[in-house]
Order: sequence, then structure tokens, then C-alpha cells
Amino acid sequence: SETKHKDSYLNMIISPFLWVFGYGSLVWKPGFEHGSLEIGYIEGFARRFWQGNENHRGTPGKPGRVATLIEEEDEVTYGVAMELRGEEALDYLNNREMKLGGYEQKITMFHSFNSSKPSIPVLVYIANENSTSWLGPAGPEVIAEQVINSEGPSGHNVEYVMRLAMWVHQTLPNVRDEHLFEIEEKLLSKIEEKGMVLEDFMEIGKDYSSEYRDTSATDVTTNVLSGVISEYADGCGRNSLKCVKM
Repeated sequence: SETKHKDSYLNMIISPFLWVFGYGSLVWKPGFEHGSLEIGYIEGFARRFWQGNENHRGTPGKPGRVATLIEEEDEVTYGVAMELRGEEALDYLNNREMKLGGYEQKITMFHSFNSSKPSIPVLVYIANENSTSWLGPAGPEVIAEQVINSEGPSGHNVEYVMRLAMWVHQTLPNVRDEHLFEIEEKLLSKIEEKGMVLEDFMEIGKDYSSEYRDTSATDVTTNVLSGVISEYADGCGRNSLKCVKM
């Protein structure tokens, strides 16, 4: 609600540090130096692949699909809260998410899985129908088809979706993100139909987990991307996914 967001904003003003909530590529590719990291969730938002992207995972006139948040009262979105230190980190995020991504800022409350940590206000970047890059709702089949045919300067759109799905499977094995996982399954099927393998779409040599810092306070490990491709293939059958040959 508007009142809830205003209260969160007031709490953030008096907080000694600024925190940002990551729910897309920020969970596995922060791209900036940050302080403490907490795994948890925010309430009242649902993750949806309804935002277009022509700068990172697509090209002008041929956008990829990336995650945004839509406000839904009974929904919960899982991700990470990262402590920002210095203006450079905020400037980087504003350029990445707002100038290039078409997102806007909001404030909400983040709840850590670490029960000893209090809830904290976080900055969150979201896009809606007012964004010039907005694509809007579509079914998993339509989204997956666009994703598998999109690539940009930051890499293939498939990598964006699959690394996020891997992160959820590996870090939050009891969480079921229906929207994300339905797109994931469609992508795996399409990759198999093309006679390709997931590795064809991934930047295998880069271990983004090294970009995480100060995670000792969390109960769930975040270093899950080293060798995650093969681990994912081994485990996808247990998650009722249609696996592809790795």
C-alpha cells in the first residue's frame, strides 16, 4: 500500500546504510562491490518477465525479456538484499536499471531468512506499463520463444532466465516460482528441439558467485554457480523438469 511504502521510505532515511533488493540478474551478477548480503523476500510483489530489454539481453528493435515486479497483494518474491556502500554503487545501479533498463525506484520492506535479522527497508527497481521498454503479459510459450531468439551485449537472453532459475533451485530448493519455472521448462524443451544444449547459451567460463561479499551471516549458501551447469543437469529431473543433454 502507499502508506506502507511511505513508512519504508522514512525508515530508510534514518538507516545508516542503503540496501537494494535484487530479484533478477542482480542475484547472480551484481556488477558492483557491495557490503553485507541477505537472502529473503519482499511481500506484495510478483516477479514477471514482462519488461523488454534492448541494451543488455536484446538489441534495438529485437528486445529480450527480463524480470520486473508487479504489485500483487498476496504475492511474495524471493531474492537478495545487498548493502550499498558509496555513491558509485548507487550511480551504477541507476544507470543500469533506470537509464538503460527503463525501471523506476520504489521502497519496500525486506524480510531475511535469517530470523535474527530485523526486516529492513530496501530500494527496489521495477518497471510497469509506463516504461518505454514495457512488453506486458504473455504466456510461457510466447515468452520462451522471444527469449530463445534474443541476445545482446551482456549475453544471451536464455542465460538471463536460466541463471535466475538455477539460483532459485539451488539456493531456495523449497520455493516454487511458477512463472519463472514454466518459462524455464519451455526453454529447455525448445533447446532440445533445436538439437542444442544449454551450454550453447551460457557464458560458462565466468563464475559470478565470486562477486558476492560478506555472506557469512546467511543460513543459505550463495556460492552456487561454480559448476552449477552440470549440477543443474543432474538435479533437474528431481525438480520434474524436462532435462537436456549437457
